[in-house]
Amino acid sequence: MPQFRSPVRQRGAIGLMAAATLSLAIVLMLLVVDTGRLYMEQRKLQRVVDTAALEAISRGGNCLPGLTAASYAGQSATRNGYTVDATDTLVTTCGSLITANTGLRTFTVDATQSAAVKVVASRTVTTSFAGGAQALFSEAPVSLNTTLNASAVAAQPQPPIAQLNIRSNLVSISTSQSNILNPLFSGLLGGNVSVTALGWTGLLNTNINLLSYLNQLAINLNVAAGNYTQLLNTQVTATQLIQAAATVVQLNGATADVMTALGNLQLAATNSVPLTLGQILQLQSGTTAAGLDANLQLLQLIQGVVQLANSKSAVAATLPISVLGLANFTVRVKVIEPPQFSAIGNPALAVLNPLGPNQIYVRTAQIRTMLSVNLPVLSGVSGLSSAVLGLVGGLTPVLNGVLSLNLVTTLNSVLCLLGAGCQQLDPLILPSPEIDISLDAGGAISYVTAYSCPVGGGPSGTKSLTAHTITSIADLKVGKINPVAAFSSTAEPTVTPLPLIDLGTVTCHKVLLIGTCDESTHVPFAAGGIGIMVNTSVAQNTQDLVFSSTTPFATPANLKLPPSIISAAPTNNIVGSLSNTLTGISVNAYQPVSSNLLGSIMTAAASAISSVTALLMPVITNLLSPLLDPLLNNLLSALGINLMDVDVGANMTCGQTGVAYLVI
Repeated sequence: MPQFRSPVRQRGAIGLMAAATLSLAIVLMLLVVDTGRLYMEQRKLQRVVDTAALEAISRGGNCLPGLTAASYAGQSATRNGYTVDATDTLVTTCGSLITANTGLRTFTVDATQSAAVKVVASRTVTTSFAGGAQALFSEAPVSLNTTLNASAVAAQPQPPIAQLNIRSNLVSISTSQSNILNPLFSGLLGGNVSVTALGWTGLLNTNINLLSYLNQLAINLNVAAGNYTQLLNTQVTATQLIQAAATVVQLNGATADVMTALGNLQLAATNSVPLTLGQILQLQSGTTAAGLDANLQLLQLIQGVVQLANSKSAVAATLPISVLGLANFTVRVKVIEPPQFSAIGNPALAVLNPLGPNQIYVRTAQIRTMLSVNLPVLSGVSGLSSAVLGLVGGLTPVLNGVLSLNLVTTLNSVLCLLGAGCQQLDPLILPSPEIDISLDAGGAISYVTAYSCPVGGGPSGTKSLTAHTITSIADLKVGKINPVAAFSSTAEPTVTPLPLIDLGTVTCHKVLLIGTCDESTHVPFAAGGIGIMVNTSVAQNTQDLVFSSTTPFATPANLKLPPSIISAAPTNNIVGSLSNTLTGISVNAYQPVSSNLLGSIMTAAASAISSVTALLMPVITNLLSPLLDPLLNNLLSALGINLMDVDVGANMTCGQTGVAYLVI
């Protein structure tokens, strides 16, 4: 049987357990106190950098020379009992925030920006008990001090962000419109474009995320991620811009028709002139990644790239105008100024100077088109022949009357009978039968002039954005135009009158009452004449489009959502009312240029020329209408320019309230 242990033999066991327990409690208490000491020191240091960063950003500090963010941060740290010395440091840097698609924010150092300020502090304290104990069991020397580090990033409140875009109100693209787009884009790009109507419609109905597009383009061009200002100013080709778009929409599940269309356009972009994306896409300086998380219409982006490429080259696209419904003609097209189809920025800055450096401004491209028409082909136009012949018939009796009453004319007739040379009136109808029509068209511009956000960012108040919009901007010129000079620069073409009637003279001889005249001696406008010229601006329409929560279906949607769209009020029918719209029509009377006696007599015909100018108005109207109708309604709308109807889309996300925020 087991031996019994008496209580005497167990005396002292409780004491040993109590001593061990007390020792463990003391050690744990030491750890708690010591760790708490370090925690409080770390917390005090974090509070110092938090306050310093908030004060630096709130007082508008920057890292440029002068009273900088570092000065503001140092003053704040001193007030909170933190003294900078050899062991306790305080470092302040300026830069910007980049927010990834995952929502993770990172700070990027950039001394030229002050959207965010980062403050980093370090403080030396006595090494903790746990740290010392750990050092005893390591080969490293025991350090009596430990360095604590703390950092904070403060940023200005997220400002309101607004986006404007401008486009024609196409819903789908028919086969006939596709037949216009293919040769047109072929001429603008320099290669062969063959896209089906389904492909064009797919581009029209596909959206592309701007932030994703810029990030993909940055990867393709090896530009630092998030540096969108540098990206927009980096030289690139049309092929690279289209390729980046194709990559993004493919990842988002674009249809086969869309991918085929983009591939065809990419192959056709043979013109490798250097471009910069910032010429068609306006981003206000300092726009954050959050402000770029917006959608664009893919066809708008492609149109902008194609038009930008053409504006930088010397090529004028030659389009068979048979696709516009007029056979046996060609039209030349050149992009004079590329579109600014989308603009993003802070409306609070934009309204201070709507057309200044912080503007939120969009426009359609300025397209120069030129038609050269041989007038005999248009002889069937109602009123042309009768008006011109009636004009000559009205002038001839006047001229003959002047001649019969003048003795000098009798002397000329005697000289003719004697075989000497004499001058005779030699009227020519349409001596130069080709008429040039030039149209510089930029369908519309729109820019932000006012905005409002609910007070405090809450639901109360009005959310609105006002876009001042001007539509139907076009300069029309009709007469004689040098096509080389017209397409060689952005300056407006020079137009001279087209002669309708040339009252010239020729030298004639009469022998035995048989007269012969030498046409090679024809002196143009020796006795005067009439020419027509148009140099005018087609009717404009100015209006303020108000996107507001008080207007049904017009509340400016937040960024990334489909934009709220308002159609600008259409202008009057330009084509159908040329007689009222083209106020710049002028009829020019050529003064006689001959210095001989017959020329001086013909000066009297000037009044007769003035009296019949009214006969030319129906000629001009009937001549221009059938040409401008397909030019305006078909060709320009295919380029995203519509002089009749323009859609302006708006998005706006109201920002945060307050002075500054700790963001990291």
